[in-house]
Amino acid sequence: MKKVSFAEFGGPEVLQLIDAEEPHAGPGRVRIAVRAAGVNPVDWRVREGQVLKAHPIELPAGVGLDAAGVVDEVGDGVEGVEVGDHVFGEGASTYAEFAVLSAWVRMPEGLTFEEAAGYPSVVETALRVIREVGVRPGQTLLVNGASGGVGSAVLQIARDRGITVIGTAGAANQDYLRSLGAIATTYGEGWVERVRQLGHVDAALDLAGSGVIRDLVGLTGEPQKVVSIADLDAPEFGVRFSGVAGSVPAALAEAVGLITQGKLHIPVEKSYTLAEAAAAHTDSQAGHARGRRVVVV
Repeated sequence: MKKVSFAEFGGPEVLQLIDAEEPHAGPGRVRIAVRAAGVNPVDWRVREGQVLKAHPIELPAGVGLDAAGVVDEVGDGVEGVEVGDHVFGEGASTYAEFAVLSAWVRMPEGLTFEEAAGYPSVVETALRVIREVGVRPGQTLLVNGASGGVGSAVLQIARDRGITVIGTAGAANQDYLRSLGAIATTYGEGWVERVRQLGHVDAALDLAGSGVIRDLVGLTGEPQKVVSIADLDAPEFGVRFSGVAGSVPAALAEAVGLITQGKLHIPVEKSYTLAEAAAAHTDSQAGHARGRRVVVV
C-alpha cells in the first residue's frame, strides 16, 4: 500500500510517499480503507520532533491521527461495527491507503469522508480545552486563532452551551467567525485594546501559538484562566499547555450528536493527495485556515 512516512525529523521535505506493508486490526481495533485523513498541527509537530514526550515514536514513522473510511477488518473483541461500515475516528499513520483505528464511530448520514476526517482530534481538543479552562455558561471566552479547525469547533460548542466567544483571526476570516456566532476582531497591532473594548474576558484559549500568552493572562487576570494548545512556552507564564487527549470515544459520540442536530459543521478549506502531504503541512504551519485541511486517498 501507499503510505506517507518520514525517516528523520525535520521540515515538510522529509515526508516521503512509500510502499509499505498493510497494517492489520489487532484486538479491540478496526482497519479501514482510508478515504480521507485529517491534517492537524500535531502531525507536523511530531514530524519536527517537538512533542516526543506526548507522542513518542520510533523512526521511520507514519503520519496522521485522524481518518474516515470503510471498515475492512474487525479485530477480536470488537462489537457493533461490521466490514463495509463507514466510520471516522482516530488511529495511527492515517496518511495511507489503509489504517488501524483505536477509536471510531459510524458516520452520520449526509457527511462526506472528507468532512468526517476533519472532526476526531479537533472535536476532542475543543471539548477538552473548554473543560480545562473552566469557562461556564454566561461567561465570555476569548479564542486566539479562532478560524482553524479547533477554533471552529470551540466557537460552535461554546455557543451551544451559552458561552459568549470573542474570536481573533485575520481580516479575511472576520465574517466566517461571525457566522459561527463569535464576536470577531483581528489580531495584530492593537488587538489587546480592541478586545478590551468588546467587554470583560473570563477565560482565554490560545490556539495559534503566536506569542500572546502574556497578553491573554493580562486580559483574564490569572494564568489559571488561560489554556494553550500551541505555545510550548506557556508553562513559563504559569499557563497550562494541553497536549494529551482525553476520551476520544466520548468526544466522537458527542461530535456525532452535535453534527446530527446541526449544531456543528466544520468546512473543508482544502484537500490534498497523499503525494501532496508536504504541501499540506506547509499550509498548516502557515496558519490562516478557515476550517479544516484533509488528505484524500
